[in-house]
Amino acid sequence: MSLAPVALLKRLASACLLAAGCAAHAQGVAHAATTPPPGTMTGAYGQSLQQQQAAADKATTQAAPAGRHAPTQDAVSRFLSERGLLNGGAEPSGSSRLLASVRDTASELVLSAMNFLGVRYKLGGNSVENGFDCSGFTRHIFEMSVGLVLPRRADEQARDSSLLSIRRDELKPGDLVFFNTMRRTFSHVGIYVGEGKFIHAPRTGSAVRVEDMRDSYWAKRFTGARRADLKAAAEVPAAR
Repeated sequence: MSLAPVALLKRLASACLLAAGCAAHAQGVAHAATTPPPGTMTGAYGQSLQQQQAAADKATTQAAPAGRHAPTQDAVSRFLSERGLLNGGAEPSGSSRLLASVRDTASELVLSAMNFLGVRYKLGGNSVENGFDCSGFTRHIFEMSVGLVLPRRADEQARDSSLLSIRRDELKPGDLVFFNTMRRTFSHVGIYVGEGKFIHAPRTGSAVRVEDMRDSYWAKRFTGARRADLKAAAEVPAAR
């Protein structure tokens, strides 16, 4: 065989190798372009979540003022959210109004009360360690947060001359709300937190929780409400 055909074969072989290398490189580039980075969700559900997140990020960016980031949740919002009183994401109007009302008035007292969500009910109880009954809970919260010492029993609190009697449509966060749960007027008491809801220590076997006064059970047992002068109480040490 002459040298010319050998040289030709070598050139053909080199060309084939170069073409194969180019094809492999192109395939690698295409794979890299279509393969998600580590930690990225794949599949229809994952892609849907990514699209929703991208849309949410875009909406947040557009809604935020130029040069500023959207504000994070403040302490009150976070506190209520952690306790399930506000839904995450876009708040429904009821939750928004509840948040606003807690901020507007008696916030210290109401937030203090919410700190005890989940504390067990104990007949005659008036402390976190021993648990609370309804009037023990309200007495503890008022004394701890604003320095006002209420009478011990629910009916005594309702008849306390230092508290103002108010109508249901006048309720504001921090007001005391009373119910007839034992065939006796003013036999149960809680603290109004806003938007038709109140926090209380319900009964044996339960714990401090928030409930809606508009529920039929509470609506037909509501017997009155009282309001304390919280600002005056906060300025004067408990004297009783």
